[in-house]
Amino acid sequence: MTTETPHRPTAGEAVEKLTAELWAAVSAADERAATDVVLRALDDGMAPESVLIDVIASVQGKVGEEWAANRLTVAEEHAATAINERTVAALSVHPAARTTPDLGRITVACVDGEWHALPARLLAEVLKLRGWHVDYLGAQVPSPHLIAHLHRTDADVVALSSSIATRLPTAHAAITACQAVGVPVLAGGAAFGPGGKYARLLGADAWAPDARTAADRLARAPLPRPQPDHQPIDDLPHLEDQEYSIVTRSSTSLVRTVLTALEDAFPAMRTYSDHQRERTAEDLAHIVDFLATSLYLGDEDLFTWFITWTAGILTARGVPAQSLPPALDILARELKDFPRATRTLRHGIAALTPEHRITAGKTA
Repeated sequence: MTTETPHRPTAGEAVEKLTAELWAAVSAADERAATDVVLRALDDGMAPESVLIDVIASVQGKVGEEWAANRLTVAEEHAATAINERTVAALSVHPAARTTPDLGRITVACVDGEWHALPARLLAEVLKLRGWHVDYLGAQVPSPHLIAHLHRTDADVVALSSSIATRLPTAHAAITACQAVGVPVLAGGAAFGPGGKYARLLGADAWAPDARTAADRLARAPLPRPQPDHQPIDDLPHLEDQEYSIVTRSSTSLVRTVLTALEDAFPAMRTYSDHQRERTAEDLAHIVDFLATSLYLGDEDLFTWFITWTAGILTARGVPAQSLPPALDILARELKDFPRATRTLRHGIAALTPEHRITAGKTA
C-alpha cells in the first residue's frame, strides 16, 4: 500500500493562484477580499517583495489592459487602482514587511502633473524592504517643492516616476534641478520609453523598467553625485526652432480650429451629441500634447505610437477611428510653416491602417 505525497505548489503556481484571487477581488471592487488575499499570502510566508511585484503589480497591469480593451470603465479602473493602493498600504504595516533602514536615504516622487502614483508607491515599498530610508512624496510633485525637500533631507538619490509621456518636458526640468543641487536621478516608468531611451536623452543618471530592477541597480553601486558646478548639457538642440514652444502655446486654439473644421472633413461628426463633441475635443487635446512632446524630444516615433494606440482605443470603444486622418490633416495644414510638426503628423497618418485612412470621399 502506498500513499501519495500531497502536491506542494511551486512558487510560480502560488503566485499565479494569488494573482487570480486578487484580480477576482479587485475586479469585483471588493476591498476587504483583496486585502485578505495579500495579508494571507504574507501570513503563509510569501516574501513581501514578491507580493508587491509579482502579484499586486501584475494585477494592476491587467487593470490597465482591461481598461484599454473597454472591459473596464474609467470609474471601474479608478476603483481597482484605489483598491490595489489599499493592499499596498496593508502590506506595508504587516510584521513581515518591517525592516530597519541601514542603507542610504532616497526620495521617491512622481513628476509634476503625473497622477499615476502606484508605480512609485510600489518602488518605495520595495526599497524599504531592501533597507533604504525612503521619503515617498506621492503624485504630482512640483519641482520647487521637490528641491526644497532635497535641501532639508540630504537625500542620496531621487527616484523619479512618470507614466505619461506628455510629462517628459516637466521630468526634464526636474532631473536638471535635482542634479543642480548635487542629487543623482534614477528615472522609471512607461513615460521614459522602451529601454529608457528618453531617460538617457533627458540626462537621468540611471533608468529602470520596474521596482525590482531599480532596487537591484541601486544595490550594485551607488549613483555618483553630480558635481556642485554641474551644468546641464543642451542635448536638445532641435528646440532652437521654437516649434515645441509655439505648438504648446497654441494648443487651445489648435484644438478649437480642428474641432470646427472636422465637421466638414468628417461629416459623421455633425450628428455627435454634446458629450461626444466634448470627448472629441479631449482626444484632440491629447493629440496636440503628444505632438508637442514629440517635438520636444525630437522623436517622431512617440507620436506615431500614440496615434496607433489611440486608434486601437477608439475601435475598442466603438468610436470611428476614421476621424483621426482628417484631424491630423487639418493640424498639418494649420502647422504648414513648421517642418518638424508637419513631418511628424504625416508619419502619424501613414502609420494608420487603410481602414482608418479611408474617410468620407477622401483618402488621407
